[in-house]
Amino acid sequence: MMERQRPPVGVRLSTDVEYRPGNPNPYRARVRWFDPQTRKRRSCSEMLPTDDDARAWIKRMERLASRGVTPVVATMSLAEYGAEDAEVWPLAMRGLEAKTLDPYRAGWRLRVVPTLGHLPVRTITNGIVDRAVHGWIADECSRSTVKNSLAVLVRVMEQAVRDGIIDVNPARVTGWQQEYKRAADELDDPRSLALPDWDALERLATALVARSAGAFEGWGDVVKFAACTAARIGEVSGVRVRDIDREAWTWDLCRQTTSGPGGLLDKGTKGKRRRTVPIIPEIRPMVARRLDVLRGKPDARLFTGPRGGRISTAVLRDATHWDEVVVRLGYEHLRRHDLRHTGLTWMADAGVPLHVLRKIAGHGSLTTTQRYLHPDKRSVELAGAALSAHLSGSRSDADSSSAPSGPKVVPENRPRRHLRLVR
Repeated sequence: MMERQRPPVGVRLSTDVEYRPGNPNPYRARVRWFDPQTRKRRSCSEMLPTDDDARAWIKRMERLASRGVTPVVATMSLAEYGAEDAEVWPLAMRGLEAKTLDPYRAGWRLRVVPTLGHLPVRTITNGIVDRAVHGWIADECSRSTVKNSLAVLVRVMEQAVRDGIIDVNPARVTGWQQEYKRAADELDDPRSLALPDWDALERLATALVARSAGAFEGWGDVVKFAACTAARIGEVSGVRVRDIDREAWTWDLCRQTTSGPGGLLDKGTKGKRRRTVPIIPEIRPMVARRLDVLRGKPDARLFTGPRGGRISTAVLRDATHWDEVVVRLGYEHLRRHDLRHTGLTWMADAGVPLHVLRKIAGHGSLTTTQRYLHPDKRSVELAGAALSAHLSGSRSDADSSSAPSGPKVVPENRPRRHLRLVR
């Protein structure tokens, strides 16, 4: 268990500021105090860019010490402060049932700590939490996942308020639920989220490569492959050499890369639906070039990051400065998942039959696939479906009657508005 290291209220700190030339942050602010529990002299220091910053840090440590918070706790990172084997965790989680604690613990391990764990508790602001939440939403986390992750962060930061480390809980942010309205709009009209044409896709891929560190060409290849196969970024990351058939130019899509305990891992596709996806001529040279480099390595990944690591939608976003690039190109709405919407929209406009498009997309419901059809074509198909339903209903009425064919009138005692003629 982590020691709280709380000195008596009003303990005095001895302080000093030392200038160390040649260091990017040359001013070392240091505080020292006597620990009554261990009966030893303790110290804590931080390197800062200016003398004013160093003295402001010392004043902050003195203010916290007057509340009974030692500099050790005051400078602790969020991951250290809220660690599950530390004293804070059971205090922050008290009163929760086991069924609630499990998703909270998952949110802490998989989202809060990887995103914010390195930051000192006292430096976390509303803005930092806002950006973290929006990042989780952009990574396609569900509403319940984001809710649980934010809830556990609120509890840990609330304990920091009670401990006197911070004055206000910065995790109590609002409005993030509105981001999911976009997801509802996406279900209604995914076509509106697609790139308009091939030239737009090439401009996007080129701009992302140019903005990435070292102008890594692989990011452009990932974007083009995802759009032209209507695949999710995690599915693109999961492609192995053996999954590509160079004779038929098809991709046996059978796995995806996703977040899990300990980092990224491979698992089955969404809904466990294995599917075959065509590889169009526009991207075949790029795929062939990658296959040639990896010849003799059937289990090698076709797409990796610049250091050979696995790709996720968050990795692609951060490495290419995605948000900045799409705004500059005029595609403010565009997310990584919209590359999939782009591919399915293009295939629908190209006349791919609905049942084939559904197989390529891996949709469980035909209704989901129908949303990618052009409005004019969709209205015609809906009109045909309505006529078919009408005729089916008429035949059912006729089959259910055992009386001879001929006009029939309902009994007189029924309200007139319900009279109907059956032939």
